[in-house]
Amino acid sequence: MVTIAWGITGCGHFLEENLALIRKLPRVDVFLSRAAVEVMKIYKFDPEQLHGPGVRLYREGAYSAPVIGRFYNGYYKVLIIAPATSNSVAKFVAGISDTLVTNLFAHAGKCRVPIIVLPSDQEEEVTSPGPRGMVQLFPRPIDLENTARLKSFPGVIVVSGMEELEKCLDAYL
Repeated sequence: MVTIAWGITGCGHFLEENLALIRKLPRVDVFLSRAAVEVMKIYKFDPEQLHGPGVRLYREGAYSAPVIGRFYNGYYKVLIIAPATSNSVAKFVAGISDTLVTNLFAHAGKCRVPIIVLPSDQEEEVTSPGPRGMVQLFPRPIDLENTARLKSFPGVIVVSGMEELEKCLDAYL
């Protein structure tokens, strides 16, 4: 059975939809950045509710994450990072791997494990759920540029929404 690695960053955009999709998967290891845990609590999602049959949960802790070594022995067939903040996307593009999720991205890339990313900032104007209702957001030009640059990375698929993410994911199930 295929095991999926799934990284979640501190992003509210698409958060609820991603959590619902994770709960449907037969076998997934979920990696939460510190910011993801904070944002999930703000949005009234308990990270522990992700635990269930086939779901293992890893939180950012020490400076190294030995579990990332699983990429080197072929344990994971795909890495999904969804939702991905503009900060995480900027780090992916710049080659900075100083968090659990940016380390996942770096090591999956080094092992040529396919990576699917759902960035929060893809359009000049976005309507997104906030903790108290819908909000209008206007991503900065640099954030849109970083998303565009990420699309050129070999082995990385940047998806624009949940439907596209699910379609890409189907290829690995």
